[in-house]
Amino acid sequence: MQTKLTPWITLLLTWLPGPATAHFQTLIPSLDIVSQTSEHQVTLDLAFTHPMQQGPVMAMGKPLQFGVIGPSGPEDLKAELKQVEREGQPVYQANYRFTRPGDYLFYIEPAPYWEPSEGVMIKHYTKVVVGAFAGKTGWDKLVGFPVEIDPLVRPYGLWTGNLFQGVVKRSGKPVPFAEIEVEWLNDGTIIPPSDPYITQVIKADANGTFSYALPRSGWWGFAALLERAETVTNPLGESVPLEQGALIWVYARDMTAERR
Repeated sequence: MQTKLTPWITLLLTWLPGPATAHFQTLIPSLDIVSQTSEHQVTLDLAFTHPMQQGPVMAMGKPLQFGVIGPSGPEDLKAELKQVEREGQPVYQANYRFTRPGDYLFYIEPAPYWEPSEGVMIKHYTKVVVGAFAGKTGWDKLVGFPVEIDPLVRPYGLWTGNLFQGVVKRSGKPVPFAEIEVEWLNDGTIIPPSDPYITQVIKADANGTFSYALPRSGWWGFAALLERAETVTNPLGESVPLEQGALIWVYARDMTAERR
């Protein structure tokens, strides 16, 4: 039965802010492992979005850095970036062909993104490792970003249920009790039952080390968000905080007989 309070409740609900959603810089290769029997070229997809919610896609500026560290050393891939549109917003793609066995660490330093609702500029230093031709060397190299996740577990060849561990570092030193947001790149098969299931939140220990058991196959993003003490200038000319994110993407696979 409707009461006289109903209109007031409705009005109150319209005033309440919506749930905060996590921003993630994606850097997703079309293959997590390249073998002699697979394609030898991958397409890397770069977007700034909310992975579990499948959007929206935010406008990306041209990345400041984009490259790979492989068996032949560092390689600047910025010239390989191609701007495309998704949901009417600019995102980027690049192709890369593998010729030598080894681990290939792809990385991006994006242009800072202004988020008016949070009053911060956001820059998420992001990386992903692709294993090629069973080389198995180089997966634990660091890019040397101001903030970075140092993996303690090889970040590919992971089964569903494996425990992924890493150390959050700033200026090369562990960050005690850093908070890490975790999201799954939703393929449309999961509808989160409530807001806390969209972004998982974990904390590192006193040594900056975190752990997370991968509960489902697919791409998982780990984002350690660290605010700098200094301020930067936003597009309005105002001095605002800079949120630096250390991100890494890993792929988990169900234990089946499928070969790669």
